[in-house]
Amino acid sequence: MTNERREPATTADERTMLEGWLDYHRQTLAWKCEGRTDAQLRTAAVEPSELSLMGLVRHMAEVERGWFRKVLTDEDAGPIYYTEEDPDGEFHLSESDTWEEAYATWQSEIETARRNAARFGLDDITEGKHRRTGERFNLRWLYTHMIEEYARHNGHADLLRERVDGATGD
Repeated sequence: MTNERREPATTADERTMLEGWLDYHRQTLAWKCEGRTDAQLRTAAVEPSELSLMGLVRHMAEVERGWFRKVLTDEDAGPIYYTEEDPDGEFHLSESDTWEEAYATWQSEIETARRNAARFGLDDITEGKHRRTGERFNLRWLYTHMIEEYARHNGHADLLRERVDGATGD
C-alpha cells in the first residue's frame, strides 16, 4: 500500500472541502501506520498511555461507525472492539490482533460512512441522536467533528510513530 495524501483544492465548494479534509486526515493516519509490522503497530510506545497505532486505527473504525451509522442514520450497529465491560477495548490488543484485520475493518467503516453521508445534504439533520446527550446534528457539524477527531489522533500517531521507529513528518 502506498498512501497518497491530497489536500482539497483551495477553491472547492464547502462539501468538497469538508470531505477532502476528512479524507486527507484518514489518509494521514494510514500513512503513519504504513510499512510497520504488526508488533510495531501494537506497541503502546508512549507510557503510561495505552495508545498504539493499531489501537488508534481500531478506535477510528469505532468512531466512523458511531457517527456515520448510529448517529447519522440511526442504524443499530453494535460496537466492533469495545464492550460494556471493556469500554476501551479497541486499545487493548493481543498478539492475535493484526493490521490486516484492523485496516480492513476501518476501511469498511469509511466506505459505509461515505455511502451514508452521500444521502444527506450538509444542512440535513441526523436521523439518530448522540447516545449520551440525545442531541441531533447536521452533516456539516459531523464532518467538522470528524476532521477534528482525526487531526487530534494524527498528532498522537506522530508521537507513537516517532517512538516506534524514529520516523517523523507532518
